[in-house]
Amino acid sequence: MAVQESPRRSRPPGQGKERTNAQRENRAGLALISPTAVLVGLVVFVPLIWAVSMAFQPVTLINIRGVGIFGTYTLDNFREVLSSSGFLTTLRTTLIYTIAGTGGSLLVGLIAAMALRKAFRGRSIVRGLILLPYVAPVVAVTFVWRTMLDPQFGVVNYWGQKLFGWDQGVAFLSQTSTALATVIAFEIWRYFPFAFLFLMARLQAVPHDLEEAAQVDGATPWQQFRFIVFPQLLPTLGVLFLLRSIFTFNKFDDVYLLTGGGSGTEVVSVRVYNFLIARHDVGAASAQAVVLALIMVVFIAIQVRAMRGQTEEA
Repeated sequence: MAVQESPRRSRPPGQGKERTNAQRENRAGLALISPTAVLVGLVVFVPLIWAVSMAFQPVTLINIRGVGIFGTYTLDNFREVLSSSGFLTTLRTTLIYTIAGTGGSLLVGLIAAMALRKAFRGRSIVRGLILLPYVAPVVAVTFVWRTMLDPQFGVVNYWGQKLFGWDQGVAFLSQTSTALATVIAFEIWRYFPFAFLFLMARLQAVPHDLEEAAQVDGATPWQQFRFIVFPQLLPTLGVLFLLRSIFTFNKFDDVYLLTGGGSGTEVVSVRVYNFLIARHDVGAASAQAVVLALIMVVFIAIQVRAMRGQTEEA
């Protein structure tokens, strides 16, 4: 009795070839991105893992050559950092500097973008001049500010005494009552062009039909801005606030070049530098950096959640 063979399932024409081609494309993609992935891993993640490991070890500049990822792990560095005098004050100063500097730069950038929204003669030149604070080297602009605000021969104190009758020059960068506000003002002045660029580009995409219709209905310029223009700028403002908050929270060079972290302007990044350079305590500096990163992650998570809620409501 002959055994009948079961009929083979017919494969659609070209299916095996397509699957093979897809596998080849996947392998080719992995081969192309693997050098970049390895480079990113070596440049970013390896130093990051090493820095985190040093935060849990007693490391100084003397014994740093013999320290590796595996060693004696303790929480002494974190106890020292969190219990040290001035930690909460530094954290509060950093938050004030971040929120005021970021909010101020966005506000000035928005005002500048609205002022230059309509075409006029010489608008391109004005736009280029607005970008100067952002593109100029930080060493040069901080030197100019320090010279202008010098209490003895600075031009600000000269005109203050001549026009406003100041009795003596004001040490803007070396007295506690004015140093932090001056550093925040510098932050706003230097980085408002960053917000100006993004907001100006977004304003170019805002349709003018709604504003013209509102103007015909009798809406004032403020009402047009509040109910038509500003809601369309909110997503861009949210992204800008998030980016500038990250940059400002980690800012070191501006504050250090202006005041060196003195007179109540010591932010967390300057404190990390002082732990590393003044005390030669690499472990404590790494622990301070880890604490800074954790606070920044929480801060970013809150902002992202708030932005997501605004987007869902819109």
